Amino acid sequence: MKNTFLFDLDGTLLPMDFDKFMKLYFYNLGVHFHGKIDPELLAKYILLATEKIATTKNNESNETVFMNHFEELIGEDITEYRKMFDEYYDTLFDNVKDSTYKSIEMRKSVDLLKEKGYQVVIATNPLFPLKANHYRLNWAGFEPNEFLHITSFEESTSCKPHLEYYQEVLKKINKSPEECIMVGNDIFDDLPASNLGIETYLITDCLVNKYELPNTADYTGDYKSFYEFVKKLDYINKW
Repeated sequence: MKNTFLFDLDGTLLPMDFDKFMKLYFYNLGVHFHGKIDPELLAKYILLATEKIATTKNNESNETVFMNHFEELIGEDITEYRKMFDEYYDTLFDNVKDSTYKSIEMRKSVDLLKEKGYQVVIATNPLFPLKANHYRLNWAGFEPNEFLHITSFEESTSCKPHLEYYQEVLKKINKSPEECIMVGNDIFDDLPASNLGIETYLITDCLVNKYELPNTADYTGDYKSFYEFVKKLDYINKW
């Protein structure tokens, strides 16, 4: 029986203009690191270290993989960089909120799911620190404590679209694939959950399909359609 919804964050619970998000993210990082490193070089190293996460399978946390590779690229101790990254999310990162907006339908959907007894999980691609995920949830109109679990940079040891990522989430929340529905907006990153037997719902408002792949989701719809889908779900025992 379905009893758990796994939600992607960016473009799913948090609607956004992805290009604007990336521009604002790196612009504000550049401002924050002014005088420490050239902004273009910083962005290049961050992207390279992030790519390293996707190709590394050694059971180390994504944070460890990222920081180790970032340190290799910088060529010096990155203790000060780590401190500045942490400070960035508590200061200038809030400026990136201008690239996002709230979805009333998704807010109502999560409320109704919980009312009906379903558990809700944030299954975001764990390429950001937990505090950054918390801030983005706030931008979307949610509180972190509303969710059973939130995947993060610090804890996860894999990332989307790898099946290891979804297996790790299932293990963490003690659920079987048959109990879950993955809700996301990225065909490449989110729909592979179906390879484990997890049903998928593709949100189309901020659809991402960079490789022009076929849509294999069990359900497809915009925010309003998803809310209608939730309204039709049966009530289950509350936890």
